[in-house]
Amino acid sequence: MKKLIILLIVIAITIYAGSPYYSAYQLKKAYDAKDGATIAAAIDYEQVRPSMQDQLTEQFAVTMTKYPLVAELGGEPLKEAANGFIMQAVAGAITPQNIEKVINTQGQANTATKELAAAWAIASNQVDLKNLIQNLIIHRGDVNVVVKNQMQQIMEKQADELEQQAAQGTDSDKPQLSYCSINCFTISGQVKGYPLTIEMQREGLINWKIVDIVLPQ
Repeated sequence: MKKLIILLIVIAITIYAGSPYYSAYQLKKAYDAKDGATIAAAIDYEQVRPSMQDQLTEQFAVTMTKYPLVAELGGEPLKEAANGFIMQAVAGAITPQNIEKVINTQGQANTATKELAAAWAIASNQVDLKNLIQNLIIHRGDVNVVVKNQMQQIMEKQADELEQQAAQGTDSDKPQLSYCSINCFTISGQVKGYPLTIEMQREGLINWKIVDIVLPQ
């Protein structure tokens, strides 16, 4: 009886400790099979959305410190317009329906993914700032018009780059898996050539949910 109890304890610990590895395997299997529904169901959207919004708005704030002339000309309205676009882009892209569609197609850039790619481009200093300054002067400081024009240009450019990257970019064969705490687990690797880190959080004893996606800088 004692040996049986010890065996059951060992099995329970093994299942408890190994559960995130199994979850990671299931996610990789779903991604390879273009099973968007499985991955969409594994995401905690109430945690992922604000995290991605914070990442992008903070990254944009850092970018703006490098261009004092743009910040001076645009001022607070430019910051509000850009951050508003970022918030809208994340809200539109990080939904169960869109995640399922993105995984199923793996390469076709729809409107939501184009907007998210544009938001990432704005935040990560890929905006044509010379053109932005000229437009601010031409439109006499009408930030909303300038930002709207700039967004359209970036979306068109990013759509082409996204589809090219999806066709040519590589995925990690063996992502790096590691515990970050007893209830925290990370998966790091490349998705279509982009470095990403996914953070999962334990739900109950053996279930896990994606609670954060760390975007490339």
